[in-house]
Amino acid sequence: MELDYVKLREIKPALSGYIRESQALLKKSAFPDERTVHDVRVLMKKSRSVLKLVVPQLENAYCDRDIASLREVGRIMCSWRETSVQRKILKELRKRYPDIFLQLRENVTLTLMLEKHQPLTEPSEELKTALEQIYYHLNKTSYRIRFQAMKMMNPQLLLKELESTYNMVVDLYLVCRNNPKPEKLHELRKKTKDFLYQLYIFKPLNPSLVKTLERKLDSMTQNLGKFNDISQIIKNLEYNYKDNTNPPALNELVIRLREAQDRYLVKVWPTAYQIFCPGQKLVNILGFKLLII
Repeated sequence: MELDYVKLREIKPALSGYIRESQALLKKSAFPDERTVHDVRVLMKKSRSVLKLVVPQLENAYCDRDIASLREVGRIMCSWRETSVQRKILKELRKRYPDIFLQLRENVTLTLMLEKHQPLTEPSEELKTALEQIYYHLNKTSYRIRFQAMKMMNPQLLLKELESTYNMVVDLYLVCRNNPKPEKLHELRKKTKDFLYQLYIFKPLNPSLVKTLERKLDSMTQNLGKFNDISQIIKNLEYNYKDNTNPPALNELVIRLREAQDRYLVKVWPTAYQIFCPGQKLVNILGFKLLII
């Protein structure tokens, strides 16, 4: 007999699962490798995004504390990721334009970004302290979530929060399309990720459509992420195109980096227009409106 209702994904098991998976990944070795850092940071983003859905239906003080703790975990691990990502981007560029890098061999900042760190034989005291803080935040958040009542969530209020996130992305898309500044593009990426990860809770309502949306949103955020990674490289180089003392090779390097950014943005805009063009309604994008659980 077919059921005459559709049940949303339960939020509490999803949240607990994200944190439990993060703890398991970190315990695999004395210090996390690049893959672990990436996966844990994604799990932290998923956790925060899902928590934002339920804020109006729970005690805000606890939710705010949990979101802050999970954000702190991501912040601690942020520099661990950036170093390796920037090195990969620059190494790929060096293969294509070796003459530029040869001319910039005396640039200390660029040399340091390209330098591959030797694998650690044992964690430094700084790393040990950072890991202790991460475990502390994960354990405390896991404990608090265990005692949160999330069984009887009002589906209409959840959809309202999803719509609020969607509308924020729409507003940011309009700003970025007219004036694509790196800071706003970074914000667009973060809010789009919130929408992507919150959408997971609603997937049972229209699995095939949501799966297609997830694929498009994931591609969009990845390209925005690559754009942001290059922005951070340029920022670290302390580059100012108005500086007449810049070596020609440095100007050329930044132009090549900008060209790469252009290619990533070209991939972003068609998807962003299709999903977030102002004037559209969330219910028309998703194909569902009434939720019964």
